[in-house]
Amino acid sequence: MTFTAADQKWLAVADEVAATLRTDAAERDRANLPPVREVELLRESGLLTVGLDGDGWATRIAVTRTVAAADASIGHLLGYHHLQLWRSELFDNAELTARTRAETARDRLFWAGVSNPLDAALQLTPVDGGFVVEGTKTFATGASLADRLVVSATRVDTGEKVTFVVRGGVDGLDFPGGWDNIGQRLTASGGVRFQRVFVPAEDVLGVQPEENHPRLSLAALGFQLVLSHVHVAIAEGALAEAAEYTRTRSRPWFASGVDHATDDPHVLASYGEMVADVRAAALLADRAAEELAFVADRGTALTAEQRAAAATSISQAKVVSTRVVNQVTTRVFEQVGARATASGHGFDRFWRNARTLTLHDPVAYKAREVGAYFLTGAHPAFTGYS
Repeated sequence: MTFTAADQKWLAVADEVAATLRTDAAERDRANLPPVREVELLRESGLLTVGLDGDGWATRIAVTRTVAAADASIGHLLGYHHLQLWRSELFDNAELTARTRAETARDRLFWAGVSNPLDAALQLTPVDGGFVVEGTKTFATGASLADRLVVSATRVDTGEKVTFVVRGGVDGLDFPGGWDNIGQRLTASGGVRFQRVFVPAEDVLGVQPEENHPRLSLAALGFQLVLSHVHVAIAEGALAEAAEYTRTRSRPWFASGVDHATDDPHVLASYGEMVADVRAAALLADRAAEELAFVADRGTALTAEQRAAAATSISQAKVVSTRVVNQVTTRVFEQVGARATASGHGFDRFWRNARTLTLHDPVAYKAREVGAYFLTGAHPAFTGYS
């Protein structure tokens, strides 16, 4: 990707944030505390405002991947933050978009979403001046720390699916918690409960049409794209930390006939294969980001065929990044050796993060979409995952 001078400044900021996170990533993973300090670090750095001045997907994805390589949980939160802002702008609501952009830029707001497609739908009831929303959702990544939430619910009177913005901390908004998974431990991905939360009419983004709407359906593709890039970042982070250990601490195996682990031909070949795989996955994910940016820029002129081509490109990135991250986060142990399994090094967190995140939705269905499009031209269905 080609970056402007302004982009390079954001990338430098992301490098600084990543360096800070990397110093105690293993300790924070073990502590498993809500990522309050980490979100504040993102806020203070300014990374929450990337994209508000016209920066495209490339810049937002690049800073997300840089941060995620150091700490996959915090990179996940950052990627979803940018995704929710972008998703809200897919609706034709220029007034609300301008207001949220201005507020986010001024106050460096942190965004999250409440949209798990497999949960029972939240219920939205019309009242004077707006609506009230009720119900519970699980796996709402970052919601408990968010200043703003993008939420979808079903109107009880019309059955329409409505998307709106909810301010963090409003009356009736509750977070039961419950996120204690083996990986992505600092993503605050527990549940959220709405108990007659008031939604002003001016905070409604729009209504999802009953028929397939190519532009609004891009939100699902955005989620898949961010996940693919976090996969790549985890592999990049594992590879970088393992390589540093190999250079500075690994001892050569006695039968190798060499004085340093970095001279062992088997070690060199293994790293070479992993580097090639990770860079191939990264290039595929970068290409998918470019395709999503292209179709998003088409606006209402977006065609079903253009949408399908972008969807399958993202699915290709998801398939490859899933395979690569699970292989690399396992294989690095063979290069660092038994001493590196000490918990203080935290190499296991890369595998745990990868194994958790790659189960977000079954990758086999992504492979099926790619195969069907290649063989028959069939378009991926419009769902919350494709």
